[in-house]
Amino acid sequence: MTGSLFKGNFWTSDILSTIGYDSIVQHLNNGRKNCKEFEDFLKESTLKRALEAFKQQVDNVAQSHIHLAQTLREEARKMEEFREKQKSQQKKMELIMDAAHKQKSLQFKKTMDAKKNYEQKCRDKDEAEQAVHRSANMANPKQQEKLFVKLATSKTAVEDADKVYMLHINTLDRVRSEWQSEHIKACEVFETQECERINFFRNALWLHMNQLSQQCVTSDEMYEKVRKSLEMCSIEKDIEYFVNQRRTGQTPPAPIMYENFYCPQKNAAPGKATGPNSARRGPLPNPKSLPDDPDYSLLDNNYSLIYQ
Repeated sequence: MTGSLFKGNFWTSDILSTIGYDSIVQHLNNGRKNCKEFEDFLKESTLKRALEAFKQQVDNVAQSHIHLAQTLREEARKMEEFREKQKSQQKKMELIMDAAHKQKSLQFKKTMDAKKNYEQKCRDKDEAEQAVHRSANMANPKQQEKLFVKLATSKTAVEDADKVYMLHINTLDRVRSEWQSEHIKACEVFETQECERINFFRNALWLHMNQLSQQCVTSDEMYEKVRKSLEMCSIEKDIEYFVNQRRTGQTPPAPIMYENFYCPQKNAAPGKATGPNSARRGPLPNPKSLPDDPDYSLLDNNYSLIYQ
């Protein structure tokens, strides 16, 4: 099927028109542009995703993304090589076709100029013949001789112009045939390139989707390992591990004992800052009454040094 469609569907009735050829070339350029856009996508976006994954995911997942990025860069390199190869092939064919187009246009112009010259010489000959017929009854033989000379000259000019015109017609036909042959070759080459591009591009996309799908499977397997490790997590064991690693002691601090300012008691109950318990002391002795001693006075039995 290769070469059977382009060469039969891109002609025009105008010999100077290149619209069919231009349509094919434009289509090929658009196809190569699609390859370039996909190539840029592989080069730019995959590395960015790999770096982001490296920062956000665990090391194994990041490494798998980096490996994927390297694989995609390799695919981008293959895409670039294929695109450049097709570009080179297309450029060679375009140079050949440009030369054929220029030669065809130049020869067509020469042929049309020769035709105009031939037609003008024919008109000049016709005018010379009419002038000779009109001067048939003229009495001036010199004037008639000039007209005959002019007629003979015009006939010679017509013959020369006719030869040149026919020569250019033949040359144009040869150039047209050569151009037509090159056009058919270009169509076949371009159609082959288009088939190769579609096949290569389709396979590249298919492979890219498989790589992304495999990356998802690989990442999920790694995530599953994390989930399994979380299933084995024991809150009690983690707490016990923390206690064993960071323990500071098992004995709490002793209570703070009450100490009386006047009579320290270290065994008093903690937290009870009350006055002294007079019941635990002996009764205050009653002073002896010594009336003859001026330093003493008689005290009542209810007297106490401690304020109640």
